Amino acid sequence: MVTTHTLGFPRIGARRELKFAQEAFWKGQISEEELQITGADLRRRHWQNQHQLDQVPVGDFSFYDQVLDMSFTLGNLPERVGDTGGSELDRYFRVARGRSGQESSCCGVQAGEMTKWFDTNYHYIVPEFHQHTRFQLNADRLIEQIREARSQGFTPKPVIIGPVTYLWLGKAKDQSNRLLLLELLLPVYSELLDRLAAHGVDWVQVDEPALVTDLDADWRHAFILAYHHLKTSAPNLLVTTYFGELRENLQLACELPVAGLHLDAISAPQEVARVADWLPPHKQLSLGVINGRNIWRTDLEKTLDWLEPVYEKLGDRLWLAPSCSLLHVPVDLTSEQKLDPEIRSWLAFAIQKLDELNTLSKALNHGRAAVRKELAESTLAANSRKTSERVHDACVQIRIEDISPTLGQRQSPYPARIAIQQEKLGLPHFPTTTIGSFPQTRDIRQTRLQFRRGELTEADYTRRIQEEVQRCVAEQEALGLDVLVHGEAERNDMVEYFGEQLDGYAFSQFGWVQSYGSRCVKPPILFGDISRPKAMTVEWIRYAQSLTEKPMKGMLTGPVTLLNWSFVRDDQPRRETCRQLALAIREEVLDLEADGVGIIQIDEAALREGLPLRRSDWNDYLEWAIEAFRIAANGVRDETQIHTHMCYSEFNDIIEAIARMDADVITIETSRSDMELLDAFRGFQYPNDIGPGVYDIHSPNIPDSEQIRSLMVKAAERIPAERLWVNPDCGLKTRQWEEVVPALRSMVAAARELRASLQ
Repeated sequence: MVTTHTLGFPRIGARRELKFAQEAFWKGQISEEELQITGADLRRRHWQNQHQLDQVPVGDFSFYDQVLDMSFTLGNLPERVGDTGGSELDRYFRVARGRSGQESSCCGVQAGEMTKWFDTNYHYIVPEFHQHTRFQLNADRLIEQIREARSQGFTPKPVIIGPVTYLWLGKAKDQSNRLLLLELLLPVYSELLDRLAAHGVDWVQVDEPALVTDLDADWRHAFILAYHHLKTSAPNLLVTTYFGELRENLQLACELPVAGLHLDAISAPQEVARVADWLPPHKQLSLGVINGRNIWRTDLEKTLDWLEPVYEKLGDRLWLAPSCSLLHVPVDLTSEQKLDPEIRSWLAFAIQKLDELNTLSKALNHGRAAVRKELAESTLAANSRKTSERVHDACVQIRIEDISPTLGQRQSPYPARIAIQQEKLGLPHFPTTTIGSFPQTRDIRQTRLQFRRGELTEADYTRRIQEEVQRCVAEQEALGLDVLVHGEAERNDMVEYFGEQLDGYAFSQFGWVQSYGSRCVKPPILFGDISRPKAMTVEWIRYAQSLTEKPMKGMLTGPVTLLNWSFVRDDQPRRETCRQLALAIREEVLDLEADGVGIIQIDEAALREGLPLRRSDWNDYLEWAIEAFRIAANGVRDETQIHTHMCYSEFNDIIEAIARMDADVITIETSRSDMELLDAFRGFQYPNDIGPGVYDIHSPNIPDSEQIRSLMVKAAERIPAERLWVNPDCGLKTRQWEEVVPALRSMVAAARELRASLQ
C-alpha cells in the first residue's frame, strides 16, 4: 500500500489566526500563555485537516520561522540576545524582529538578517556563525509537539532542517569557514535523533533542499560525512529535497545511508525514473506529485499515467506527498464563495491538495474505478481550463509579437540623463526619500473594507483616502524629506492592487500565505493574458502632487514582481507572461509621464527571488527579466527619472545584471546586513545612483541619526557621494506612525550631517 504524508502545512490558519495572535502578543494585549494556546489550537486543527494521511508533520508549525526554530533547537543564538532576560520566546522574537512584546526601543537588539527561502516569497532568519560558535541541544519544543500529536491519535513525523542545509543557509560573521562547524554540529543532531527515538518516533523528515543547488566538492563531501555519522541513529531518516532538480547530485542523494529519499516530481519529473532505478531496494521513495507552490488543480488522470508504472516497480516502497511544504499555498478553497465559479473549478488550496493526494493513493491501492468520480471531475476541470476563451486574448498576442529591442532603450545614456534630471529636480547631495508606502492604520483598512462592502459611496471613499494622502504629504514636508510619496493608502497590497485593475487576474478572499513572521500576502491568481483597460495610479499621484512643490514619485510595481508574487499560470512560459505584464506597466509609466510626473519608481522587489537555483540557468532568466523591466521603464524622456527598489535578498552576485536594468536610481536593502551589499562594489563600479537602505523597517527598533550616518559613511567609501540617496530599506506600511516619524527624523538629520561634511 502507498504511504501518504506531507512535508508541511500552512501555519497561519485559515483566517490568519496566528498573525493576529502574534501581533496581539507584541502589543502586550495577550500573554505568552495565550499565544501558546493559540499555537496549540492551530496545530490540532491542522493535524485534523491531514487526518487522511498515514503520517502528519510535527515541527513544521512555527511562531515566526522554521529556520529560526532550528537555530533555537541547536542552541545557536546570537550573543546579543544571550543576557536580555525574559522567556525563551522573548529571546526568540528579539532575534526575529529586534524586540519582543511591548519593550522600549532601548531594550531592543539588532534583528537577525532576513532573506528569501530559496526561490520563494517566504523569508527566513539567517543563522549566524563565527569561529567560536558552539551548539547545544534544546529539543523541548519538538518533543512537546510530538506528545500533542500522539495524544490526539496521529502518527507524528518530526520535521527538521538537515545539518548540511542548515550550515548552507547561514552566514559566517567573521572570516571562518562555516563548513568547519559540521564536526561540532553532528553530535547535536545525533543527540536530537536519539531523543526522538526515545519518544517512539519511527520516521524523521530531514529537509536538505541544498541538494538541488550547485554544490562544490566540499559541500558534497559534507553530505557524505554527515549522513555516515547519523546512519547509526535509531529513527528512519527521510531526506527531502524540493524546489528543483538533483542533476549532478542525484547519485549522491540516492547513495546517502538513509531509509528514504523525497524527490520533487513537479520540478524534476524527468528524474523520477532515474531515482526509481538507482535507489537501493531497501529504501523508500517519496514522490512529490502535487504542486505545493501553486494553486492549479492537478490533472489526476495524467499524473496516474506516469505514476502507475512507478508503483508497479516499487510497490510498498512508494510514498506520495506534495512536492514541498504546503506553507506556500492558502489553506482552504471552500471559503472562496465569491470567486468566479469557472476559475474556482481550476484551483486547489492546501486542503484540496490533500484530497488530490488521497485520490491518487486510492487509485494506486484499489484501482482507478475506486475513484472514478474524482478522476472525472479532475479531467473536466483540466479540459475547461484548456479551452476557456477567458484565458487567451488575440489582441495581447499581437502586441507581444510587435515587441522590438527599441522598446527597452532610453534615449540617452545615464550620464547625459542624470545631468538633465539634476537640473530639473534641483536635489541636494544625499537626497532623502522613502520607498513608497506609509503606515496602513486601522482607519485606512476599515475605509477600504467599507468601500468594498458597499457601505461607503465612492465620493466618501475618495475623500477619506485624500485626507490620508494629505496627512502623508504634510508629515513628509514637516520632516524635510526631499522626494515625497503619496503613501499608498488606497492600496491593499503592492501586487494585488495592480492585479485588480488588469485583465487576466482573479482574486481570492482568504487566499493568504505567509511571507515572514506575521506578514501575510494574498497573491493574485494570474490565469489569462494580461492587458490594462485604463490608468491605474494617475489620479492619486496627480492629487498628491497638487499638495506640494516638492517632487512626488509615481509608485508602480514592476512586471517581474507582479509575476513572481502571483500564482502564475503554468500553461505558457513565464517569460511570455512577464512580457505581457511589462507592456501593461509601460502604458502606466507613459500615462504618468504625460501627466507631469517627473520621478517614477517601478518596484522589482522580487527580481532575485525568481532567479533559478542553478547558476547555469541564471542567464536565461536574467535576460528576459531585465528585458521586461526595460520594456516597462524605458519609454520615457531623458528628464523623467526612473527609480526601482529591491527588498531583502542577496544581490552581490547579480549586481552587474541589476546595472543592466539602467534605472536612474536603485534603492536596495542593506541595513540588517550592515552594508554587506557594498562588498559587491569592490570589483564592480555600479554606474548609476543608488540608495542603500539605512532603516530596517521590519523591526520596531528606531534608529538614531548616528547609526544611519555611520552606514552611509560606509556606503560613501564605495560609491561617490553625489550618487548616493538616503532611504529606508522597504515600504513603511507595516510600521506605526510613532515609530516612523522619529526614524525618518533621524534619517533626515543624518543626511544633513553628511551634506555638511562635504562643505
